[in-house]
Amino acid sequence: MKPLLPILAAAGLLALAGPAMTQNASQIAQVRGGANCPRCNLFQADLSGAVLKGRNLAGARLRQADLSLAEMNRTSFAGGDLRDVNFYGGVFGGASFAGANLTNASLVGAYLEGANFRGATLAGANLSGAEMDRAVGLTQAQLNRACGDMSTRLPRGLSVPACR
Repeated sequence: MKPLLPILAAAGLLALAGPAMTQNASQIAQVRGGANCPRCNLFQADLSGAVLKGRNLAGARLRQADLSLAEMNRTSFAGGDLRDVNFYGGVFGGASFAGANLTNASLVGAYLEGANFRGATLAGANLSGAEMDRAVGLTQAQLNRACGDMSTRLPRGLSVPACR
């Protein structure tokens, strides 16, 4: 019976920690309605197809969110947690991803002209087909940790390894 005690104690701690990590439905609804929401918890939010131009989502937790086919030109995601986000086919012209964590994000086919990637983490990000030839703040070191394909458009002098 004693070996179960540590397991039950750990499970209890995880149960207590769980709600702090879940999404905030009211904040997601506010953003869907067009509100700015810096530092909000938008974990796993479905914002696919949303038209939210010029919004402030700086520092927000959008981990595992779906922003596919969204139109979010000039939106600030600066310093945000964008790990595992699906940006497939979205329009993010002039958006700020400065200092954001885009680890394992899918930017396949995304329009990112004029977007700011200064200090962003792109480890494992898929940039296949992304249009980013006028993006700013991109470095070769960032791109070396991401992947793309022959249709990925990057600023002159930069390249990205092929996705496997």
